[in-house]
Amino acid sequence: MEKAKVYFTDFRTEPFGDGLPAKLKKLIKKAGIGQIDMDGKFVAIKMHFGELGNISYLRPNYARAVVDVVKELGGKPFLTDCNTMYPGKRKNALEHLECAWENGFTPLTVGCPILIGDGLKGTDDVAVPVKGGQYVKEARIGRAIMDADVFISLTHFKGHEMTGFGGAIKNIGMGCGSRAGKKEQHSNGKPNIDQYLCRGCLRCLRECANSALVFDTVRKKMTVNKENCVGCGRCLGSCNYDAISFDDDAAVEQLNYRMAEYAKAVVDGRPCFHISLVVDVSPYCDCHGENDVPILPDLGMFASFDPLALDQACVDACLKAAPLPGSHLTDNMAKPDFVDHHDHFINSTPESEWRSCLEHAERIGLGTRNYELIVVK
Repeated sequence: MEKAKVYFTDFRTEPFGDGLPAKLKKLIKKAGIGQIDMDGKFVAIKMHFGELGNISYLRPNYARAVVDVVKELGGKPFLTDCNTMYPGKRKNALEHLECAWENGFTPLTVGCPILIGDGLKGTDDVAVPVKGGQYVKEARIGRAIMDADVFISLTHFKGHEMTGFGGAIKNIGMGCGSRAGKKEQHSNGKPNIDQYLCRGCLRCLRECANSALVFDTVRKKMTVNKENCVGCGRCLGSCNYDAISFDDDAAVEQLNYRMAEYAKAVVDGRPCFHISLVVDVSPYCDCHGENDVPILPDLGMFASFDPLALDQACVDACLKAAPLPGSHLTDNMAKPDFVDHHDHFINSTPESEWRSCLEHAERIGLGTRNYELIVVK
């Protein structure tokens, strides 16, 4: 496979010159976004709106820059993300939208509608076949995302406590999965029902097609018949009281493999374009309700038609950078028992692992890890 082209620009600006949103517009135009026929097409721009309390997510100004370019090309853009598997402020569409608004993402600021891809409760999904999938045969993807004619990922590249870093593949694969899809990637297991939190409302029972939920009429609580349960995760999205949970029991490598296959399900068969910003590189995911200081400097903006090449270019740039003093990374490096893995992300979170994701993504044809870096001034 020939090298993919990855375009790059730094965060430097000249006094009284163009700002960073203008630099981003220039970058994605140079990278060839205009080659995509967007005239009259629905264009999904997938990004992370940030968990409430976390302020390291991408600023709405960057989203607006991408939206403006899509509109120039005749597209009908909307920003989107899917609901989370865990209790928080983004587990249903109402709270998710309120969180996005509080974090500055409104139709006024970004210039387009904001849609939660898997609907009100995270159950509005589509079963999408994974071509060449070894671990996932059908990915559960948010319906609004699959309904779009064109798909664009806008990613905040940062650290992650399980997958090493959160890049384009994670933004696409994990981010576009419905609540059931996220469960499939994270967990090999069956649901647990917190008896204290369960209200006995029977909503989950209506979602189960396998006779796996059994209502205790004496205690007025729901229980799980693990033998009948197929682990589909539909009950998770039905509970308004956070009583249902799944253990994160999938090994990191298994999580990475499934995430890559979910990403392939999203992008296969339609025009796609991918953008990653290596900025505010916090050690943990933007799903946290807090953010630590960056572990690495703000390195720049990257764009490509190939999400795998994009992730490889971003991680290569990060591994060449010097760690920032006073960060979680340098704190780890100063410990007496520190073991140097010669990898900033593994040194930051030694229990994490990222290479298996990129290797598997290449095996299944998501893209190539070989790339040519083209600098845009």
